[in-house]
Amino acid sequence: MILLLALGVPVAYAIGAVAIVGIYVAIGPVFLLSTLQSLPYAFASDYNFAVVPMFVLMGALASRSGIITDLYAAAFKLTSHIRGSLMMATVMAQAMFAAISGSTTVAASIFTRMALPEMTRYGYNRGVSAGCVAAAGTLAGLIPPSIAMVLYAVLTGEPVGKLLIAGIFPGLLTAVGYLVGIRLMLIFRPEWAPLIAERFTLRDKLKAVSNTWAVFLLIGLVLGGIYAGAFPPSAAGAVGAAGVLVIALSSRRLPRGALWDSLIESARISAMLFLIVMAGLLFSRFLLISGFIGELKTFVMSVELTAAMFIAMVLVLFLVLGCFVDSVSLMVITLPFLYPISKALGIDGIWFGVLVIKLIEIAAITPPVGLNLFAALSAARGELTSRELFKGVVPFLVMEAVILALLVAFPSIATQLPAWMD
Repeated sequence: MILLLALGVPVAYAIGAVAIVGIYVAIGPVFLLSTLQSLPYAFASDYNFAVVPMFVLMGALASRSGIITDLYAAAFKLTSHIRGSLMMATVMAQAMFAAISGSTTVAASIFTRMALPEMTRYGYNRGVSAGCVAAAGTLAGLIPPSIAMVLYAVLTGEPVGKLLIAGIFPGLLTAVGYLVGIRLMLIFRPEWAPLIAERFTLRDKLKAVSNTWAVFLLIGLVLGGIYAGAFPPSAAGAVGAAGVLVIALSSRRLPRGALWDSLIESARISAMLFLIVMAGLLFSRFLLISGFIGELKTFVMSVELTAAMFIAMVLVLFLVLGCFVDSVSLMVITLPFLYPISKALGIDGIWFGVLVIKLIEIAAITPPVGLNLFAALSAARGELTSRELFKGVVPFLVMEAVILALLVAFPSIATQLPAWMD
């Protein structure tokens, strides 16, 4: 698989090819053909996974309706008197946008085009500014609706609703960690973010905040609906997408052709994700029937691996592989053998899911293959070099290390809200 990936074979085809050959060698052609007939259809036709394209559609519509511009403007006016206000505004706006969009790369792309020119205009360090945008984009991986959480649920069988809710506190912790980290960073390097002379009255701030009513309505609709049990998680994406569409149409903020473009974007992204996950499920089937999972569990027990030792190994594995493999592929490749071991060691599946999502989001901003870094570079349209961005994201990787340590030390940050749902 690593060889195929190194040769440039698309991820889904590399994983699928290894799985197909493996099943053929381990069991034979009859079982292989039966699996190829049943598994992809069983996955793609499962109503529960309709949430993925709906979450993507929700974010696509929100990005085209001007809701994000209002968010960013409100966050900037609230923090304009503080050094680093534009960075803080970016984090705050991305945290809010994460609650109506499940894609980290989409968030990084949109805010690079919106926030980076503003920060550059006010004399901010370009690399650190872009690093802030790319890092804050990872909030969409934790704060629901999170596509990564849904994919984890698909690959492991953990309940989608509890996973989505479990990401709220870790996501908020990450946002607060960034805000505190930016403040501390600029104490030592104030030249990275000059003070902005522009000030706003209380009336201006209240008006800007009032313009974000649509976001709060959508957050209450989607997250409140899931938590209260008003509708199942599989319907949350459709409710959210319909909510964005109604708000955009009623306020006449949806440009001509935006709905069609959003539908096409959602179809393309969903097709790509579904193909990768189908290949991952096929790979899981191969590992299971070949006896690999059973042998691995036996080996783990024989060496008396503790839960703490296993978590330490997972941290190292993801942080190293994250430098070379994109986040979704990393999850699809590793979970088929890591998740069964975690269950054998008695590790809570919800907490392990939050930890895995946090690790793959850190991978998304880890050079040289971080997806969010590439999204920011692409959206900057030649105004930013990879060297500037790779150096600029380092302070945010340090902040992530502190946040990750807190999640490992205090698992209740991730498990408390799902426990209250029981």
